[in-house]
Amino acid sequence: MTKVKNEVIKVIPLGGVGEIGKAMYVIEIDDELFIVDSGLMFPEGEMLGIDIVIPDLTYIEENKERVKGIFLTHGHEDAIGSIAYLLQKVQAPVYGSKLTLALAKEHLKDMPAPAGVKFFEVTNKSRMNFKRTYVTFFHTTHSIPDSLGIVFHTSEGAIVHTGEFKFDQSAKGKYRPDIAKMAALGEEGVFILMSDSNEAERPGYTTSELVIEERLSTTFHGAEGRILVALYASNFIRIQQVFDKALETGKKVAVVGKSLESYFEVGMRLGYLQIDEDMVISVKDIGKYSDDQIVIIVTGNKGEPLDALEKIVRKYHKDIKIKETDTVLITFTPSPGMEVSMFKMANELSKAGANVLTASRNVHVSGHGSQEDLKFMLNLMQPKYFIPIQGEYKMLIAHSKLAQQVGLQKSQIFIADKGDIVEYKNDKMRMSGRVQAGNILIDGIGVGDVGNIVLRDRKLLSQDGIFTVVITLSRRQKKIAAGPEIVSRGFVYVRESEELLEESRKLVHKIVEKYVNKDTFEWTNIKQEIRDTLSSYLFQQTKRRPMIIPIIMEY
Repeated sequence: MTKVKNEVIKVIPLGGVGEIGKAMYVIEIDDELFIVDSGLMFPEGEMLGIDIVIPDLTYIEENKERVKGIFLTHGHEDAIGSIAYLLQKVQAPVYGSKLTLALAKEHLKDMPAPAGVKFFEVTNKSRMNFKRTYVTFFHTTHSIPDSLGIVFHTSEGAIVHTGEFKFDQSAKGKYRPDIAKMAALGEEGVFILMSDSNEAERPGYTTSELVIEERLSTTFHGAEGRILVALYASNFIRIQQVFDKALETGKKVAVVGKSLESYFEVGMRLGYLQIDEDMVISVKDIGKYSDDQIVIIVTGNKGEPLDALEKIVRKYHKDIKIKETDTVLITFTPSPGMEVSMFKMANELSKAGANVLTASRNVHVSGHGSQEDLKFMLNLMQPKYFIPIQGEYKMLIAHSKLAQQVGLQKSQIFIADKGDIVEYKNDKMRMSGRVQAGNILIDGIGVGDVGNIVLRDRKLLSQDGIFTVVITLSRRQKKIAAGPEIVSRGFVYVRESEELLEESRKLVHKIVEKYVNKDTFEWTNIKQEIRDTLSSYLFQQTKRRPMIIPIIMEY
């Protein structure tokens, strides 16, 4: 506990609750504001053409003068993927472990941080002092090394953010958790526990990584041809396991995907991946070896493996084509909304002749704690108040029920949505309002310029196509000079729909003639009546609603 009496404490999730990914939490201790994680989320199925999704940064920008630090729990995209966008809005020091900071800086290569931003490497022994609090750290077990829990010490006790974690008794080295330190925090007094809820609906303990090593070993020894492994670029533990099994079976490994190659280089340079460099080959050299000597690790350019698999199965990938003797290991769980796409992809790979092993066939082991892991964390920490985080709403509910099983009362548990303020003031904890929160959609270099209206239009275009009407008017002569010409894309096959198109031309001609004979007219009115009339007619004839775009020119 701090000697300084803290008057007002607030916890505000800006992302990571009610969803998977996009983690960002604001912790306010009196007049000091701290940010924990700055993640991204891969787009859901309805977000057509969107590259990534980041949290709404409005509240942070409005309070940027109070931001004292940005703390990163680990190096996955869901924790560091939006750091470049955050640092464009607020210039504050960034704290994280050695590997986490190195991976965060990879995200800053295309959008560098403003001059003057400082990065501070921390360990489980570090202590960072601020005016109203001090911050310490503890190691957790996750699917990437150097993962940290973050502790803000206040006069009321510790505010503990667990990061993403599980308990694996076989974890070694930089994956080993600080269980003794967690227990010590509980003995000293945890004021608020913010804990990972991703697997709160899964009974028992999360399966040990030793189990997947055994399954990988069986696959590597039994495969007749090449082995393709699809994974998230930052899943270091899986990358290490693949190389270990490749060494065991005398295979060469090609690493494919811009983000994967970048993360792989960082892991090798800093010593987080223990790999014989002679095993690594270029994807262009795989033809120099027999198929049973080749392993290919793939992911997409944004670190999302589904993109890479789609290119391969559709024969768009310039270096990799599926062979009938290939074994494909899909070792990731798809983002919410992308499950159907993943299973379609697995089906297409099977059609191409590959032997496909997915998470449903025990290739996947979660990096998150299941119910017994979560109860163990709750018992270690013994918090006064509990805020479940990192998960969809049903996961947060499941986690809150686990907390009640270990002795917490409903009044001690706060399930927050994005933007909710959980505030402690005058010795009372309560929900005290909301701040602006939501999604910012990134499409190419555009940040937030694609909203619901644009997505609606994209969805409409993808479903019913486009129907364009082009007409040229002579305002002076008050007549139609040319047209109407109709261009249809994705709506009907023109050669088989001449009658429909001809009737559409007549309707447009009638509308335009009505307006041009008037002394004055507005193009806006003509366009709107064309849209309304054609929309009604086309729906009556086809039961489809294409996007109708009238183009009127004048000379």
